[in-house]
Order: sequence, then structure tokens, then C-alpha cells
Amino acid sequence: MKTSPYEKRVKRRITGREHLFFIICSPGLKNLCQNEMLRLGFPGDKLRVTSGGIEFKSRLNTCMALNLSLRSPLKILMRITRFKAESFRKLEKKINAVDWILYLPQNCSLKFSVTTRKSRLYHSDAIARRCEKIILNQLSSGGAFVSPAKKKINQTIYIRAENNDFTVSLDSTGELLFKRGIKQKVNKAPVRENIAFAMLFWAGFLKDDILIDPMCGSGTFSLEAAMMKACLLPGSFRSFAFENWPGFSLKTYNYLKIPAKKIFAGILKKEIFASDIDDMALAAMGQNILNHGIDRIIDVSKKDFFSINPSIISPYKKGVVMLNPPYGKRLGEKTNTRSFYKEIGKKLASDFKGWRGGIILPSRKLKLYSGLNLELKPVYHGGLDVFAGIGMI
Repeated sequence: MKTSPYEKRVKRRITGREHLFFIICSPGLKNLCQNEMLRLGFPGDKLRVTSGGIEFKSRLNTCMALNLSLRSPLKILMRITRFKAESFRKLEKKINAVDWILYLPQNCSLKFSVTTRKSRLYHSDAIARRCEKIILNQLSSGGAFVSPAKKKINQTIYIRAENNDFTVSLDSTGELLFKRGIKQKVNKAPVRENIAFAMLFWAGFLKDDILIDPMCGSGTFSLEAAMMKACLLPGSFRSFAFENWPGFSLKTYNYLKIPAKKIFAGILKKEIFASDIDDMALAAMGQNILNHGIDRIIDVSKKDFFSINPSIISPYKKGVVMLNPPYGKRLGEKTNTRSFYKEIGKKLASDFKGWRGGIILPSRKLKLYSGLNLELKPVYHGGLDVFAGIGMI
């Protein structure tokens, strides 16, 4: 089929060139994300750790691959333009100078995330309205790519202004990256998948390790560990915003993805043991692992953490134990948080000695009450700044 002049422009200016991208990371996870990128073979001289994340240069295909492969970040933004503007007239001129039909489909619905600091243009809604009008006018003027999706495509545009310097970016990700697309049912206050990955990584979890997840809730630790064991790309079960861009190649994308069902079909031995005392949590967990063949690798049972004997589960080798204990309202008014964590610490020290472990702590002080020699790493969990306690038990 003959290539149209429009397709040639997209190839020449979008897919055929390197662009600047920015990875948004949760607090405390920037270095982990950098480590992930280097392990994937990304050249270190093309990335830079900055406040809030990592900046890197690459082609669009690499951005697609990183969305599929990275476990720790939140989003990947594609930088579109940078300019200085002290008036709405200058802002509109600079936005109109971008050839938006090369970046976005005609049938998209725009959302804006605007923040300003120390700039003459400070009204975020007014900035968004003016930019939206210009971009939609360009997209509706004819010649733009139309996404095959049957409904309007949501696309978020990020605009940041500081000291009158504007940066405009496209969200290549869509829903936050920690949303893997596996967990259809969730229990109260689940651990985010990127935090679960970070804790497993910090604890040195490897493919051949046993994992005990004794307060599993809806199963984030277990599901993340299963994907790590199977070397399954974290983005295998979800969609991304870039799939609707004019520069998107389905052929390239399908080449990057690995068929998940074939991977899990080759795993016959269950080495991840999830348990809880909450029937609703177990029902959610059971439903989650039925998808995609993950039930082949995870054992789910109703057990009280304090009754578990790890030497029965894994008599010949020690592994990793991960806990997200209930605290605050989830723990209930009758239970003292300090006493609860003290009992957890005693149980771990008594029965899990020699295991590597991780535990969510709502405050630094609870490390003392647990009695465990843990390294505390600040993480953001459930809208709160909490700590991941990691160490040898």
C-alpha cells in the first residue's frame, strides 16, 4: 500500500526522531526506576535523574517498550514543546505553532493538568481553555489521523509553567502504570503494585524464591511476585494512551509484548503462598488469580498469620515474607497498633528466622515495637507517607 504524505510526515518527524521524555516516579523510587532502565539496557548517558523523576531521550518505540516493561514509575510523558510566555497572546502563538495532527488523533477528548509557579499567567483553567481551543481547531481542520477506537479517546496534556517558562507534554501512559490490569477486585487499602515491586526488589526476591504473603488482602504482593517469576511484562494486560497516537505501530507493539498465557502455562509448581483471615479479601484474591492462568503459580488459603508454620510450607529453603498489616481504622478501635506490631515482630523472629522480609509500617516508631532489625524506606501508600521495613529476619 502506498504511503500517504501525512504518514511520511509522521514517520519523519515523530517515529523517526529522538524525543525528550520524562518518567514520573513516586517519592523514594527514582533510583529504583533508574536501576530498572539500566538493567533493560537503556544507555546511561541518555537518562538524567531530576526532581520528581527521570528525563531521557529516545524514539517513540522505546517509550512504548518502557511503558510495557517498567514496574516502579507512575507515568511517562512525551515532551512536546518548551517556550517562554508572559501573555496569553504569546502562549496561544506557541501552542498553535505545534503541528498537533502529527501527535494526536482527530477523535480525542482533551484533559489538561496545568500547574504554574511564579509566572504572569497563573490561572490554570484559563490556560487550559485557550490551549484546548487551539488544539481541537487543528485536529478538526482535516487531514488528521482518526483512531480506530469506537469511542472518544481521552488524552491528557500536561502544562507546567515556572518563571514564565512553559513545558508542554503528552501523557503516553494513560492510567497510572501501577495499574497492571490483573486486579479486577480490590480489598481495603491495597498496596500499590509499584510499591510491592519495590519491596520485593529491596528484599532481593528472585525467580526461584518462595514467597509467603500472609496478610494478602487482594493479593498485590503475590500477583507482582508471580509476574516477576514468569518474567512477564507488567503492562501485558492493559492498554496505554500511546496506542491511539498517529505514530503508533501495532506490528511493533505486538512484537514487544510476550503472550502471557503461554508463560504461565509452563509453570506447574506453586511457590507463592497467599493467605488471609478475611473472606471478602480471599474472594477478591481468588477471582484475581483466575485471570490469565496465574492460579497455576499462587496457592490461596484461609489462615491466620500467627498460625502459619513456614517450615511446613517450605521445608528445604528459606524465602521471602511480605506483610501489609492492617493499621488505623482497618485494625479497629479495640486493637492497639503498637501491641499488634510487637506480636507480628515476635512471630517473625520466632518462626521466620533466616527469611528475608518486608513490612509496611505507618510510622518510624513501630520499628522499635516490632523488635526487628529493618532498614526503613519512605514510601507513599494509600494517601499516606509510610515506611517499608526491609531486612533479614
